[in-house]
Amino acid sequence: MKNSLATLRKERGLSQEDLGKLLGVSRQTIISIEKERFDPSLPLAFEIARTFDRPIEEIFFPENQP
Repeated sequence: MKNSLATLRKERGLSQEDLGKLLGVSRQTIISIEKERFDPSLPLAFEIARTFDRPIEEIFFPENQP
């Protein structure tokens, strides 16, 4: 699954570690999501969306969508 997490995180001036702490996950989890090696659980995806005040669809999208 593609995502815009790295862009959103950088726009907020957050490090991967900072975002991990906000979400209650490790920095490695954030790295894996940003590099699209790991899809977050639905609860984590909702928490990410809440953190950035955006709908999930603006952060995560299918591979075949630009």
